[in-house]
Amino acid sequence: MTVLALTSGPALAHAVAEGDKGYIQEITGVHVIPFMYLGAKHMVTGYDHLLFLFGVIFFLYRLKHIALYVSLFAIGHSTTMLLGVYVNVGVSSYLIDAIIGLSVVYKALDNLGAFQRWFGHQPDTRLATLIFGLFHGFGLATKIIDYDISSEGLLPNLLAFNVGVEIGQLVALTGILIAMGYWRRTDAFLRHAYTANVVLMTAGFVLIGYQLTGYFVT
Repeated sequence: MTVLALTSGPALAHAVAEGDKGYIQEITGVHVIPFMYLGAKHMVTGYDHLLFLFGVIFFLYRLKHIALYVSLFAIGHSTTMLLGVYVNVGVSSYLIDAIIGLSVVYKALDNLGAFQRWFGHQPDTRLATLIFGLFHGFGLATKIIDYDISSEGLLPNLLAFNVGVEIGQLVALTGILIAMGYWRRTDAFLRHAYTANVVLMTAGFVLIGYQLTGYFVT
């Protein structure tokens, strides 16, 4: 916690490269390609989003099930990303990112069957994916707001950013599915599934602690 406190700063909540931020702040009007690039870049390098997606598809084997859950996640984060920017959401980005970390913890516990053992009830994973997708969208909105982009051409640029996010998500998801496909064919998958989800849960707790530390020290 001491290390976290010493290293925490604004960069914790806003993973925005200074070069990208400076460029976006200088331009006005419609710039579809740059915003698509930024959206794709954010998703591919957004480890918190990728960890959640990894947890979501961990025990999904059929493409139609994967498509369903990924679509629910996309609907959630697309909706709140657009609304969040337009209403200039005032929620601290640290708290939003802490909730995103919580989504990773939740999915790992769900994969471990913890809710069934603890409460004798299995939550609706589809609804949970949609709800956490909404929070992930607010996380995206806080990043866009930090760009301080011009209001001229805002809607087309936001839509382009969202398309970029979906492209980045598909690219990242393809890589994850290829790796998972090879892993699932080995005997090690079932032996290490528990450990993998414990590691996933730990990563989620680290993200929560990282963001909450940033919130309190800033």
